[in-house]
Amino acid sequence: MTGFTGFPLAGLDFYEDLEADNSKTFWTAHKTVYDESVLAPMKALAAELETDFGPVKIFRPYRDVRFAKDKSPYKTGQGAVAGAAPGVGWYVEISAAGLHVGGGFYMGTPAQLASLRAAIDDDTRGVELTPMLGKLTSEGFTVGGEKLKTKPKGYAADHPRIDLLRHKSLTCGKQFGAPAWLETPQAAKEVRGAWQSMRPLIEWLTAAVGGEPA
Repeated sequence: MTGFTGFPLAGLDFYEDLEADNSKTFWTAHKTVYDESVLAPMKALAAELETDFGPVKIFRPYRDVRFAKDKSPYKTGQGAVAGAAPGVGWYVEISAAGLHVGGGFYMGTPAQLASLRAAIDDDTRGVELTPMLGKLTSEGFTVGGEKLKTKPKGYAADHPRIDLLRHKSLTCGKQFGAPAWLETPQAAKEVRGAWQSMRPLIEWLTAAVGGEPA
């Protein structure tokens, strides 16, 4: 495998066109573009990131439409994830919108969610989380994740971290778009730097929910 040289803009154009025509006919006619401008550079990027973050899984491009109302067969972005614990890890994606990086606690068991909330509630560990997220926000990350509309059962509405306790998932992400460096090897440095910025959060979440990567 050759080294990572960047994401060609042809890959972004491919996804823009796929959004307009998400069909097997389009995919078959343009699969070479996907292979060369999306999949190959993502594999090369994954190989570079694995030395610092462990195995990187590249997602399949096909959507699971068995139980979905939307029967579009193809995903409109190519993602990859490096797991730190079940439901916790780093994420990178290329799509028509450009480059996106993220990380956090994406999904987990009820027991993991209970452990997460216990850690947030803890007056030592929980207090660490707020400035950690604040630092990421100051660096251009957006904190997200699915949240309850009301307080979780067992916690007071005036809890100092009630907003964090409402989270069912806790993530942060940064959208880079398509800067000039996207087509160059610098893109790997930008992704690595963003993932490194998220490492304290990933380590905190891993300690909170426990377990080994899936």
